[in-house]
Amino acid sequence: MAEKIIVIDEGTTSTRTMLFDAGGTPLGSAQREFHQHYPGPGLVEHDAAEIWEATLACTREMVARAGGASAVAAIGITNQRETVVFWDRATGEPLAPAIVWQDRRSAADCAALKEAGHEPMVQAKSGLLLDPYFSGTKIGWALAHWPQLKEAGDRLAVGTIESYLVYRLTGGVHVTDASNASRTLLMNLDDRRGWDEELCDLLGVPGTLLPEITGCTTTVGTTDPALFGGAIPITGMAGDQQAATIGQACLTPGQTKATFGTGAFILSASGTTRPHSTNRLLATILVQEGDVRSFALEGSVFVAGSLIQWLRDGLGLLASAGESEGLARSVADNGGVYLVPALAGLGAPHWRPDARAALSGLSFASTKAHVARAALEAQAYQAHDLKSAFAADGVDWAEVRIDGGMAANDWMAQDLADMLDITVERPDFVESTALGAAMLAATGAGLYPDLASAAAAMRGTATRFTPALGADKRKTRLAGWQSALAKVLA
Repeated sequence: MAEKIIVIDEGTTSTRTMLFDAGGTPLGSAQREFHQHYPGPGLVEHDAAEIWEATLACTREMVARAGGASAVAAIGITNQRETVVFWDRATGEPLAPAIVWQDRRSAADCAALKEAGHEPMVQAKSGLLLDPYFSGTKIGWALAHWPQLKEAGDRLAVGTIESYLVYRLTGGVHVTDASNASRTLLMNLDDRRGWDEELCDLLGVPGTLLPEITGCTTTVGTTDPALFGGAIPITGMAGDQQAATIGQACLTPGQTKATFGTGAFILSASGTTRPHSTNRLLATILVQEGDVRSFALEGSVFVAGSLIQWLRDGLGLLASAGESEGLARSVADNGGVYLVPALAGLGAPHWRPDARAALSGLSFASTKAHVARAALEAQAYQAHDLKSAFAADGVDWAEVRIDGGMAANDWMAQDLADMLDITVERPDFVESTALGAAMLAATGAGLYPDLASAAAAMRGTATRFTPALGADKRKTRLAGWQSALAKVLA
């Protein structure tokens, strides 16, 4: 019986395909970077054809590593959420650029909808807020501004990244999983009948363009045999942040994970009870197994690892992302320097798409080490703001399990523990997103009876960081952050 699992992990800047055994041990990985395009201020796009080509190449490598399609029990897919793709149903080819989750082009539309008083209804139904971050306003904007989409007529298909990949992999299956659907502004979390007609009408998105909503641990189709030399079932799908939460085995209400990748995303599981936030946090579907939906409370920060990338590529202050840790350790403190990383606006709990980044407290004594340290410190400050919002909504964190590329930075992990004043746990295998998708696929393929069993069997060991900073120093640093943040929010 085939027991190897392939995971397609579709990030914001690269595609990666990983091979796992049924116990969660990684057996191989292939990765391709792809381009982000910035056609104007606040605009972020991808070429979906480039993403498909990279995905196909990486997946073929891992099928070969596994020993052929017959050795693979299942494929799991996890993806950058909220990014939308527009393609031709007949050919699978993109009809327009993919609009990336970071894109802010629908900010004016969101502001107008808020001004008209629609946000309470939208939040009550979708669990989300009116922000250009989410897929629905991106789709509405594209349909109104890109003539080629209207010209396509019935040939036009729309979906998030996992939906597009399944379409290409299977040769025409148009589905999305419940976790990704819950990030669109077009789904009623309390209704099992599919897309919400009132929300679709509000955002100008015909439901006929959208995929069918499925569970996260179900067989949605099989790959075209011509792609990999045999058909492989696709049995697990979830958005990247939900997959990371699953990979960290945060399935019990109150368990919390924080992913520090391009952005920072913190989710606390809430079980089968849907959370309702009064502090600008989001309710989202964590996973759907069969007909059973489990939910999470989420706080989303738009800029985390991308800040370090910007220091490296945009400003040339770093030779490599890893250099930031050594620079942070080389100075005794931040020297009064604070960096509010609103390069793509501010997410939770502020939701200010108009906010712009600010670097404050500079003097002739400031060095690039202070700037690098301020960038890393900003991650703990943003997490602290979210911790306060979660606590106000009745979910206080006892500990946090972290992952993502930035989590490999020991200095940052310790700073999180210090500023949050709680234990921070980091898995020794930090690719929690891919591991979570492997758990979903293994469950969907019948290798485990349920997701909890898969998580218990497949999650590995972890390293713990405990608070080591005095209360006075913590208070002083937070006061400096609040002062810098207030200037950005003014």
